[in-house]
Amino acid sequence: MVSIVDAVSLLIILGLHTAFAAVATRFFRIRLDTWWGTIVYVVFLIPVALFFSMLFFSGALGLGPNLGSQEIVFVVVIAMPVVLGYTIDVFWMPHPDDVELPDTVD
Repeated sequence: MVSIVDAVSLLIILGLHTAFAAVATRFFRIRLDTWWGTIVYVVFLIPVALFFSMLFFSGALGLGPNLGSQEIVFVVVIAMPVVLGYTIDVFWMPHPDDVELPDTVD
């Protein structure tokens, strides 16, 4: 049975991973000139960062419940935040070209 502490710690990990994925996706969309470059970084670089974060949170800090299998851990803690973060950036945030930046003083 999952305790309240385990459930809350899993939600914290999911929230942090989703926020990181959304910010990293936005960063890559702004910095890269090609659409395929953003996809490559989102598919390969963000999950690696989330994997090491998961190892730190669940291993060193001991947060999160025992989910039962490696596949479920991958889907819940890595794949779902990447998809949610990408979705938040693409559908909820305005396109980077539509954002007006203030003039800089030289």
